[in-house]
Amino acid sequence: MNLEILSPEKKIFEGTVKSVEFPGSEGRFGVLDHHAPLISNLGKGEITIVDSENRAHQIQISGGVVEVLTGKVSVLVD
Repeated sequence: MNLEILSPEKKIFEGTVKSVEFPGSEGRFGVLDHHAPLISNLGKGEITIVDSENRAHQIQISGGVVEVLTGKVSVLVD
């Protein structure tokens, strides 16, 4: 699935990933390919990305919003 993470200043990440885990406002949650569509607020914490080569990446955020659609995950962070 394609993941795009944007801040007001710049594009932080864009690429094909196997999974991504978010700090939701009610606790952490993960998204895999073919996940049901959703929109959720994000809290302060760490986004964990597993890329197409099984490498893990972490991005610290102070909050934001995520939208999951078929094959695409868009994240707007503070």
